[in-house]
Amino acid sequence: MNPTRRRWLRALAAAPGMGIGSAQAGAVQRGRVLAWPRDHGAHLEARTEWWYATGWLGLAGGAPALGFQLTFFRSRTGLAEGLKSRFAARHLLFAHAAVTLLGEGRHLHDQRVARWSGAADSALGHASTSDGAIALGGWTLRHDGQAWQARLPAQGFALDLNLARSQPLLLQGEAGWSRKGPQEAQASHYVSEPQLLARGRATAGAAVTEGRAWMDHEWSDELLHPEAVGWDWLGINLFDGSALTAFVLRRRDGSVLWAGGSWRVPGQPGRSFTPQEISLRPGRRWLSPSSGARYPVQWQVDTPQGRYELRALLDAQELDSRASTGTIYWEGLSELLGAGGRRVGLGYLEMTGYAAALRL
Repeated sequence: MNPTRRRWLRALAAAPGMGIGSAQAGAVQRGRVLAWPRDHGAHLEARTEWWYATGWLGLAGGAPALGFQLTFFRSRTGLAEGLKSRFAARHLLFAHAAVTLLGEGRHLHDQRVARWSGAADSALGHASTSDGAIALGGWTLRHDGQAWQARLPAQGFALDLNLARSQPLLLQGEAGWSRKGPQEAQASHYVSEPQLLARGRATAGAAVTEGRAWMDHEWSDELLHPEAVGWDWLGINLFDGSALTAFVLRRRDGSVLWAGGSWRVPGQPGRSFTPQEISLRPGRRWLSPSSGARYPVQWQVDTPQGRYELRALLDAQELDSRASTGTIYWEGLSELLGAGGRRVGLGYLEMTGYAAALRL
């Protein structure tokens, strides 16, 4: 990162308005009824927001060919509210993209960052408030009512994907209001789209192929409790069409501050888990040669639906995003194993706060 950008990001992080609870009131409200396509779009009054897609392509011999991850973030800075300039940094836009090439044992990733005034026609980047259209540095994510289209020409690879809905939206928590801590203010609006039908290319020049994907859209005023240093999260598409979500927020000593998740069987309402119903027990760890962080790459997952094992399909799936969001985290394609060690699903595991305490 060049010195000018580094000083700019540090100044924004220290500015009034970047602290917990700094967004305008009312962005996240318990009991709020979500509506579409409006709530696919940006919620500029919320402090933090992201659109997050993960998945896999190809399934030869029972194993996926590759995994992909893309995330667009928006963060309200609390700065320049009274300025009319289209260059006023009222928001920061970030984007991350990664591809895991299992056959080659490689994990490629890239990132983007730009300031944004909130204007609809900004050349630097923008996020529509009426639907799911986002653009940043030549990367785009759009929603047409039934499918997401992602076009991300990245350094060393490219994502060109169509992610089509095959099931209804899954509103996490209480009708899309998802608790993230012991205090009610520590919550988000959280909408998932599991079992998306994925089709496209995930490397430059690769043939069109098919797979499955998962999309999350989440926005929050106050997400992390002061004691939380990071989280472990998983979103798994099971081969029988079911969908499993589980997460824990950790304290510095590794104890669980909060937990949650959900389970949905095709054709039935989703079931939300209470913090007492979820247990993620870490197993084997991988030592990152770059950051020195030790990430659990095997987990025992206990839910009301049963006990599973979650196992990373490649250990080295760490992302260094210090040039954009300022964090190092692990995000990778993983398999879910059921009774007898049989693979019952595929999805993504995310682990934050292992290299350093997470700051949003």
